Amino acid sequence: MRICFFAGANSAHSYRWIRYFAGAGHEVDWISLAPLAQPIEGVRFHYIGPLSGNPFRVLRQGWEFRRLLRKIGSEVLHVHSAGTYGLIAWLSGYHPLIVTAWGSDVLFSLESPLRKLLVRRILRSAEMVTCDAEHMRKVLLALGVHEEKVKRINFGVEPDFFAKGGKDMRLLRAWGAEGRRVVISLRNLEPVYDIDTLIRAVPIVKEANPDVKFVIGGGGTQELRLKSLTRTLGISDSVAFIGRYSLPDLPRYLQSSDVYVSTSLSDAGIAASTAEAMACCIPVIVSDSGENTAWITDLENGAIFPARRHDMLAEKINLFLSDPALRARCGMAGRERIVRDNNYYVEMSKMEDIYGAFAATP
Repeated sequence: MRICFFAGANSAHSYRWIRYFAGAGHEVDWISLAPLAQPIEGVRFHYIGPLSGNPFRVLRQGWEFRRLLRKIGSEVLHVHSAGTYGLIAWLSGYHPLIVTAWGSDVLFSLESPLRKLLVRRILRSAEMVTCDAEHMRKVLLALGVHEEKVKRINFGVEPDFFAKGGKDMRLLRAWGAEGRRVVISLRNLEPVYDIDTLIRAVPIVKEANPDVKFVIGGGGTQELRLKSLTRTLGISDSVAFIGRYSLPDLPRYLQSSDVYVSTSLSDAGIAASTAEAMACCIPVIVSDSGENTAWITDLENGAIFPARRHDMLAEKINLFLSDPALRARCGMAGRERIVRDNNYYVEMSKMEDIYGAFAATP
């Protein structure tokens, strides 16, 4: 098949999705508004520049995008995100069109009548819309997408890549965490991920576990403010901001940690980094946002805390740090759940069948 993806080249999720289909022998084109961060062998990449703020320029970008699509001649166009990418794809009028709703692209649009109208039209114009959470499916149906057009496809985790492993001592030294237990967060430093709650939990955790080291990965607009907060709270020596990370580094980051935390205020399905931590047998503590409670049973395969409650987050962290048997038990149960229900190869195989059905349609 010849498949065209319109997706951010700065997204690890898009990269992994596209890499699968290129590796499966399909002809793949990748169009993006962001420059390419990491090439994929056999994939033809097309950078069309950032979205213009001028409405007339946006219309022109839609036209230019359609012209490029005609030149490529793909059997199906798959757009990742119903936001900016969905808008340009909709303006192009190209079909067949598949849209993957990521979560915030749809959920945040509900706050604005104009954005809600646009997202509704984008979604309803698609031949199929995929999502990775039951609550997202309900939102899509409420926006008028026909039930038969909505399919659940999880992003999935590669269980052979993300697996249990030993700690990397050189990495721990780089983090200033040698001989210390590590609590890691890998969500970006943006308001929606509420890293404040994690930082405010640190002083409480330190009282019971003075040797703990908090490692915060990712980048974002809140970085300077969050670093300032650690200084204000007098915990700078217990927190390491390690910046943005690459996919190949993730397994050893997780394997070198004792507990994973996600304080996010909004997710669609289970967050990729949460699922990856579970696959590595690392016990996870996650907020009760999105579909997390459908994936995590408290103190059986992880732990749940009420969003924004730093005191209750600290309580769960202390519980895991004080009980190695609980960490091991929840870690193993977490991996079992991911391998069973969020296997990358199984999910991408489902998507391949969907592409095949559209490619076979005259």
